[in-house]
Amino acid sequence: MNNQNGHKEIDLLTYWRIIRKRRWVLITFTAAVMFFTGIFSFMATPKYRSTATLQIDDEHSRMLSLEETFGYQAPIRDLRFYNTQLRLLKSKSLAERVGRKLNLLERSEYENGGGSVKNIIGVIKELVTLKWLRSRDAETPNSSRPMIPVNPYSAIAATIRNGLEVTAIRDTRLVEVSYVSSSPILAAELVNAISEEFITFSVERRYMTTQLASDFLGEQIANLRQDLAAKEREINRYGREKDLDFLNESESTTMNQFADINQAFTQAQIDRINAQAKYQELKDLDVDSLPQYITDPVIQQLKSEYTRVKSEYEEKGKIFMPDYPEMIQLQARMDNMKLELQKTVDAAESEYRTAMIRESSLKKLLDNQKEDVRKMNSNAILYNSLKIEVENKRNLLNSLVERQNETLVSAQLEGIRSSSISIIDRAEVPTAPFAPKKGFNLLLAMIFGVFTGGGLCILLEQLDNTVKDSEDIDQLSGLPSLGAIPYLSPDGMSKKMLQAQYAGYRNVESKEKSDLEGTIPEVKEIELINHRYPGLSVAEDYRTIRTSILLSQPDKRPKTIIFSSAMPQEGKSSTVVNMAVSFAQLGDKVLVIDADLRRPRLHRVFNVKNTNGLSGFLAGKIMIKEAITKTSIDNIWLLPSGVIPPNPAELLGSQKMKKMMNSVKDGFDIILIDTPPVLAVVDAVVVAAIADGAVFVVKAGETTRKNFMKSVGELKRANTHIIGVLLNELKVGKGDYYYMDYYRSYQAEEYITEENISPGD
Repeated sequence: MNNQNGHKEIDLLTYWRIIRKRRWVLITFTAAVMFFTGIFSFMATPKYRSTATLQIDDEHSRMLSLEETFGYQAPIRDLRFYNTQLRLLKSKSLAERVGRKLNLLERSEYENGGGSVKNIIGVIKELVTLKWLRSRDAETPNSSRPMIPVNPYSAIAATIRNGLEVTAIRDTRLVEVSYVSSSPILAAELVNAISEEFITFSVERRYMTTQLASDFLGEQIANLRQDLAAKEREINRYGREKDLDFLNESESTTMNQFADINQAFTQAQIDRINAQAKYQELKDLDVDSLPQYITDPVIQQLKSEYTRVKSEYEEKGKIFMPDYPEMIQLQARMDNMKLELQKTVDAAESEYRTAMIRESSLKKLLDNQKEDVRKMNSNAILYNSLKIEVENKRNLLNSLVERQNETLVSAQLEGIRSSSISIIDRAEVPTAPFAPKKGFNLLLAMIFGVFTGGGLCILLEQLDNTVKDSEDIDQLSGLPSLGAIPYLSPDGMSKKMLQAQYAGYRNVESKEKSDLEGTIPEVKEIELINHRYPGLSVAEDYRTIRTSILLSQPDKRPKTIIFSSAMPQEGKSSTVVNMAVSFAQLGDKVLVIDADLRRPRLHRVFNVKNTNGLSGFLAGKIMIKEAITKTSIDNIWLLPSGVIPPNPAELLGSQKMKKMMNSVKDGFDIILIDTPPVLAVVDAVVVAAIADGAVFVVKAGETTRKNFMKSVGELKRANTHIIGVLLNELKVGKGDYYYMDYYRSYQAEEYITEENISPGD
């Protein structure tokens, strides 16, 4: 329906009628969706979820290492650290560690409970995705493919990661770690194992720098031991060759200088190593996370001052905005302190490079001094130089071994310290599965089925190209709708429906319905139904159509009316006879003409002979009085078709037909003519040209819009006055076409009496 602005409005009642009309589509679709959802829900493997709660704090723990040699960079105190921890919880390496710890390869519980179960859902999924074809191709051996070693825990890690869920609780440092599995015990064990291994993994990562320092010292010690052993072998060989037992260092100034330079070179090496370690310690430090073991007084003072300023900034940040002048000053002071830290790092770098230059210079000087000693006293000086080198290397070796022991002790001490990650709530074995949610799934399936099924009903209605109701008639042709005749099934109307209709018209009380039931007939056919059973609602529908025809021309009622349709089997013949009964009930003399000279039928309905009829009169064999027969129904006469002629169209279009129509008008009040379908033959158009009007019969839900429009066009081209369109065999339900009830109740007492309850002629 359209509003005043021409916009199309939504008619909810129309949609409701469409859905009610196609309710079995809605019911079937919803039932199918709920059925398959129920199958999937009840046959799916139950899933259990176990959850643990972790607390992840910033790392402030002190890592013990070489005091001034090796350092550790604490993470930046922002969201990057927190998000990194969340991603590490779902890392592949952590999942593999958990799989190895729980020995999942050897556990049948994991194979049966943690893995996927081959059920109907898996089979359907494989069939739809053609996974079974890919798996067959994968199993085909390929000799050209190189053999690649497979990590058995890689697949386990992937399964663990798929079932693992990490959720950060907003505005807290708490994290919920959940695992979904079909085994409740396995789900709890995996969550607890992941939590414990993550803490261990975090501790190992925190003290990785100490381990790297220990490895670095171990490598230096191994190289130094090799050099010392080589020097000792060299000095022994040289002493045996020169037959030298010992030499006094005071015997030569050159030797003393060489000893001093060598000692200075050794000290330069130590200083260079210390400077290098200090630079490695400080180059990645951040003032937000300085380790406790830093002993540099400048850095310690910087840290104390930065902590104080930062605390003041955070306290005032609760009151003032960041662009407040005092907040800007505090931020500038913190930035300056960071610059001071960078200057300290630059100084450490400069010190490291200076130590390298000094070591290189002393090495060159030591090499030159060696040449002088060799020239002065090659035997003694070379021996003493080798001896000094051995002593210096031994001292350096002892120093490095001592530092390595300190590092190992530090790592052991830190290993037993508490981590910044702690388990708040351990995972417990779930007692009930969380999926599938059978009731919830069925509810969603029902909602989805109802809404989608409703849309499907509307879609099917839009795709239906047949004439369904009076609105279609008005939109397609603009012709008025005379009324509708409901559908009568081949099995007839049930006694329950008939009893309800009779009781409704007669206002029968409930206690009288049982007495009325015995008098209700069985209705099997539509022909003459308003004559045999005038108390039925169908009879009232025909009387309503009769009224519409009489009121179609207020100044002059039509006298000769043809009834036709687009295609055969649309109910025009039954409509003609029932309309004849309706007019006869008014006392009118009614003549029914069977102008269907190809497939006549009215003589069988009225149970008369068809030897003499319209074809015989038009052929000049009989008189019109001999052709017209009185029927068994009062006020109704029949002009049957007669013998089927070879040329029906020529006979119906003859002048004799026109004269006959004019002559019978004087003897009858109304003449109803049954004609063939418009699209089948031209007979209907020929007869329509000499009639006062035409009633077009449409079989609801069967006659296509194209045929309807084409038939109406044929009649209009013959200058036929189309009185209106009658909807036949309309399948209606309770509440449809409610306007019929008004007319039925208005004239109910006129036609429903004790006499016409039972069949009669």
